[in-house]
Amino acid sequence: MIQCAMFLVTQTPAVRFLLSQPWFAVLPPTQQSDIESKIFTLSAARGAVILPANEPTQGWYGVLHGLVKISGRATAGRRSDFLGVAAGDWFGEGAVLKNERRRYEVVALRDTELLCLPSAKFHTLFASSIGFNQFLVGCMNLRLSQAMAMIEAGRTRSPEQRIALSLSRLFWNRTRQLDLTQDELASLAGMSRQTANRVLNALQQQGVISLSMNRIRVLDDAALTRLLE
Repeated sequence: MIQCAMFLVTQTPAVRFLLSQPWFAVLPPTQQSDIESKIFTLSAARGAVILPANEPTQGWYGVLHGLVKISGRATAGRRSDFLGVAAGDWFGEGAVLKNERRRYEVVALRDTELLCLPSAKFHTLFASSIGFNQFLVGCMNLRLSQAMAMIEAGRTRSPEQRIALSLSRLFWNRTRQLDLTQDELASLAGMSRQTANRVLNALQQQGVISLSMNRIRVLDDAALTRLLE
């Protein structure tokens, strides 16, 4: 028992993260060891671009700790924010599956560390592991749900509903405290900062969220759900 405890202490955060993944746990020990020897990590301070746009993808990324947003550059140098990814989640499966350059930049919203499963190992698992493919289908289904929700919100939803959606567990299942400025949330929701500010203040008065120092904490998920209904 003592030896087992000592072994767990010596594991790196990246290895502990992998061991928590259902697709990794069912792999043969030799394949697990091979993957552990090939993974690597990337770190960035809050506000820094951790993965620039228009570069070849290195692999599939998991957020070890921190919080990132996926953004694109629009006309006149303006940025459009699409998605936030919290600790414990993966992203970038589309680019690595198609072996294409990254279309969006990834910005750290907190001090962040990413784990990268290299493209070669990703494709080996994709070709050979049922468990990996089942997990990957779940990730891609989530991305599809998020994309469809954003399209619907932009066409039919009120500003209140669009903010509620942008704060909902569909996009932030693993954290209910978001280090987002109101500008960033407005960009994710596709509206002006002034409109987002009005909606956020109203939600705070209703006790649905709290606002403090560029942090938005969701206090009442049930109320958000009722707004979306």
